[in-house]
Formats: sequence, structure tokens, C-alpha cells
Amino acid sequence: MFRGALQLGLSRGLLSRGLRTRSRGPFDDRDGKWAEFKKKAQAAWPGGSWEPFSDTSHLPPEHADVVIIGGGVIGWSVAYWLKRLEARRNAIRVLVVERDPTEYLAVPDEPPLDIQFNPSGYLLLASEENASVMEHNVKVQRQEGAKVSLLSPEQLKNKFPWINTDGVALASYGLENEGWFDPWCLLQGLRRKALSMGVYFSQGEVTELVSSVRPMVTSRGEQVNIKRIYEVHVKMNNSLEYQPVECAIVINAAGAWSGQLSELAGIGIGPPGSLQGTRLPVEPRKRYVYVWHCPQGPGLEAPLITDTSGTYFRREGLGGYYLGGCSPTEEEEPDNGDLEVSHDFFQEKVWPHLAQRVPAFNTLKVRSAWAGYYDYNTFDQNGIVGPHPLVSNMYFATGFSGHGLQHAPGVGRAVAEILLSGQFNTIDLNPFSFNRFYLGEKVLENNII
Repeated sequence: MFRGALQLGLSRGLLSRGLRTRSRGPFDDRDGKWAEFKKKAQAAWPGGSWEPFSDTSHLPPEHADVVIIGGGVIGWSVAYWLKRLEARRNAIRVLVVERDPTEYLAVPDEPPLDIQFNPSGYLLLASEENASVMEHNVKVQRQEGAKVSLLSPEQLKNKFPWINTDGVALASYGLENEGWFDPWCLLQGLRRKALSMGVYFSQGEVTELVSSVRPMVTSRGEQVNIKRIYEVHVKMNNSLEYQPVECAIVINAAGAWSGQLSELAGIGIGPPGSLQGTRLPVEPRKRYVYVWHCPQGPGLEAPLITDTSGTYFRREGLGGYYLGGCSPTEEEEPDNGDLEVSHDFFQEKVWPHLAQRVPAFNTLKVRSAWAGYYDYNTFDQNGIVGPHPLVSNMYFATGFSGHGLQHAPGVGRAVAEILLSGQFNTIDLNPFSFNRFYLGEKVLENNII
């Protein structure tokens, strides 16, 4: 897990070539000619009133420079940074498409954003087996300016008397600018700001990506097809109607469903082992979060704790409530066909580790639980950022495997930079490109939870 906020940036400036800005209104009736024509048509049409054109305000625009597919925190961060970094106001027409309407309830005129940041820090526990990895991680974090301390079991017990230190060889504790916040507030803040900057939003599902194809031969003599998406079909919710949107760039920020979206572009459809046959290895994985009550549990000084077992928890509010869970093993992966919560998983896989590490949790009572999807990268559980080598105008911002919320501000800036300037201006993210799947070069991270 990365500590602290990231500032990132990306490459390939397809948008730096002066894209056109189009007017919003298709009918400008300043001289009254449209009203006059309509009046004459109504008089001539049998049956009285005549309205030749239906209301299309619910449809996305017919043209967009950039279509961002996915209206989660990553998609809205990309939209915000594109508008923030554009050369002049309204130079780029950006459309965000999201199929789930339950995500959008914010009112644009709400008070200033408060993401409810709680600076209680992260406390990571390591066994003897993983102590050297933790020492290395902390060294890197300190070199990058993070204020992180290493604690022996005795120091850990002195600072947090309610912890059972059995099996703990070392702990790392963030001293500054670490904690947790309300992800819903961040999502709504990014969305509200992006809309105020002129970003378009459409509620619907992308059902087709229409492409042009150009055959090419590589230096190895391999024939490949270079594709370019020129039209996105957005199907309206609860309707058979769809709107074609002409576009220059498509951003795949579809989260857990980004692999399916890639297949619509023909990615992964080709001979096994070839670049054309290399799929985007992102799929939905179901994860549970549980909330429990324990008045005798850790107090206000409790940080977010990750146990040696991978189980994590943090305080939730001020009334003796806690939030947490753990990721299943590959063998324990639940069926992702629904969002039903397994309470047996808590009883068998989560609670024993909680009670062992914090004896007070022996008496906890689960109050609520929910499930959600990770955009799980089955290759190396790390994000994919940047262009596809064969679909020339599709860019990825996906596959963060549960850490997208932490990476969102930096990834949004990164994608905006690669589109606008053609290169990584802040941090080199080339190792996170799609090409690593074809080359078999994993980007591995230690201590992933």
C-alpha cells in the first residue's frame, strides 16, 4: 500500500494538436426564424400542435474530444485534471459515462467540500518472516519524505496497551498526514468541481465501440491491426435507445468491468501469446466490509491497523464502532455474481484474528456489513495507466485492486498529462503500462491488503 498522497503524470499528447471547441446549442434562434417556421408548420399540420424534434436533453452530446467510461473516483479525477490542465477554458469537450445512477446524489450548490479526514495514522504489523520487508519499505518511505516510525514489540505495547503483541516482530506507524477519510465525499467533490468546469455527464451504458482498422507488419514480421475508436455508443438506462458519440480519445476507467470494456474494443482477441491476443487482466472480485460494536475496544487514539494475518480494522466514529475485514485467499474467492455478504466469512476468517490481536474484541457484535467490487488485476494486483499499443486512442486508468481511492488524485493528473503533453511530467509511470502483460514483467508491491 502506498503511504501518503501521490502526484503522478503520463504520456502521448494526442490532445495537444488543437482540438475544436463546439457550441452547446444546436438551435440559435436570435432572429426568430425558427419560431416563425414552427408557427407556419403548426398551422399547416393536421391535428393542430406539431413538435418535429423530441427532447434530447437526456442524451450525451453527439461529439466529445474525450469520453471517460466510468464515473467512479478515478474517472472523475481524470475529468477534473483534463479541465484543470487544458491550455484554455473550454478547449476540450470531456464526457463522463456511468451506468450506475445510484452513485450521483450530490447537489452542485452544497457547502465547501469536507472529506472528513481523520489523521490517526496507519499501524502495520509484521511477523518475523516479513520484518525485513517492512524495514526496507520504511526506508523507502522515509527517503520520499514520509514520517514513519519503526516500533519493537515492547514499544508497540507501551504505546497501545490494548494490543496483544504475540507473533509481532516489528511495526511501522505513520506519524503525520496518514489516516482515513470519507470516499463518498471525495467522489462528490471531484464530480461537482468537474461539472462546474464544463465536463458533460451521461447516465448510461457503453454497449459498442466502433473502430477503424489499419493492418501493419512489425519489425519481427508479425502482422497486427492498429485500431482507432471513432464512435462510442451510449445506451440510455431503461431504454433501447442509444446515442452515438464521436470522439478522439477513450479513457477506460470502468473499474471492475474494464476488462469487459476492453473486449468491446477487440483487445485480447487474437492468437495466444501475441500482442493482439493479450487481454486486459482485470476482473471483478467481491470484498466484504463489516461494522461491529465493542464499547470496551480501543479508544480515540486507535489508528488503522493491519495485522500480520492481513486482517485490518479502524475506528468508525466515536461510539465504540469499528470497521474492517480481510481479503480472501485465491481458494476462498467468493462468487462475484451478486453482492450478498457472507457472515460466515467474518466468523471464520476475520473475527479470530481480531480477537487474538485485540482481546477486547472477543465481545464484539456485528451491526452491519456490505460488499463491493475490486477492479482486481490478476497479473500483479497493480494499476494499469496509459495507452494501449494497438488501440491507438484507448487509454487505461484501472486495475488498482482496491487502492484506487488512494491513487485517484495522482492517476487523474497522470492521465491528463499524457494526453495533453505526451509524457510523464511528474512521475514516470511507464512501468504501469499495458505492455507489461505481453512482456511478462510484473510490478509487484509488498504488504498489499
